[in-house]
Amino acid sequence: MTNDLSAIVSQYGLAVVFGNVLLDQIGVPLPAIPTLVVAGAMAENGELSLLAVVAAAVVACVVADSAWYMAGRYFGNRVMKTLCLISLTPDSCVSETQSGFERWGINALVIAKFVPGLDLIAPPLAGATGIGWVRFLLLTTLGSALWVGAGIGGGMLFEPQVERLLAHARRFGTIAIIAIGALLAAYVAFKWWRRRSFYAMLRGARISVDELHRLMGAGDAPLVVDVRTPTARAMQPQSIPGALCVTLQSIGEHVKDLSRDRDIVLYCTCPNEASAAQAAKLLIDAGFARVRPLLGGLDAWLAAGHPVDPVTVEVTRPGAALVGPGRRPI
Repeated sequence: MTNDLSAIVSQYGLAVVFGNVLLDQIGVPLPAIPTLVVAGAMAENGELSLLAVVAAAVVACVVADSAWYMAGRYFGNRVMKTLCLISLTPDSCVSETQSGFERWGINALVIAKFVPGLDLIAPPLAGATGIGWVRFLLLTTLGSALWVGAGIGGGMLFEPQVERLLAHARRFGTIAIIAIGALLAAYVAFKWWRRRSFYAMLRGARISVDELHRLMGAGDAPLVVDVRTPTARAMQPQSIPGALCVTLQSIGEHVKDLSRDRDIVLYCTCPNEASAAQAAKLLIDAGFARVRPLLGGLDAWLAAGHPVDPVTVEVTRPGAALVGPGRRPI
């Protein structure tokens, strides 16, 4: 396989590098690092121009990132929901990468390509959160150059080892292709199985928006918890009346503040309630028995025409009292 890759890169050169990197950065599961490593080795022995290879790869990254940035700018949270819907790891969903973006700030664009998950989410998230075009372009170009440089530099540094690998690939050829293909298929199958298992978890425990609305008007309302990240709340600044704002990432820090004798309903805006289901699992593992994700999340609540409050309170500091709109600390 590596030998075939070497022959393709040698014959078509920059077009292969550009195309592979572009598809990889758009989100197609066609890793570009092997191509960059082989191209780096070939640049080291003079078969390709180093400057041209770097330029082609960086331009491909910037083109793909710019497309995602514009999608985020024009379609906002819908882009993130779509990415979460097609993700093979819905348990982390987009919320984990949004938290990384919040933690590192706009500098996340520089390191995004080195962090699985964040590499695809960072550009549309930058667009959705209103980061300026010029600033985005500068930072994503810098991040792309670092990532491309790491791949090509690795190929140049280990050029003798890459050549030996190519020689082994020539000997084993078809066997190597079959083995790599089988490993890739097994990985995807495992992720798919985990995805199905995750969505099956707590499926029967979900509560509908109409049932929650009825309970809230009956005087014995459950405790409603909004587990969205601050970024998600900023992009969709509404909440179910009286909801507490506690992110999925900080839910464990507030276990002691939650009542075990009261129904708890958690919601998010992820497809299939991924973040809410994950938060529910964490609470169940901590000994809570009356925990239910909200079916359809905030989007279903809005679609049903139920009232909402503006998001005015966010609790993210460890150990802080949980306070919701119109509520006393619990």
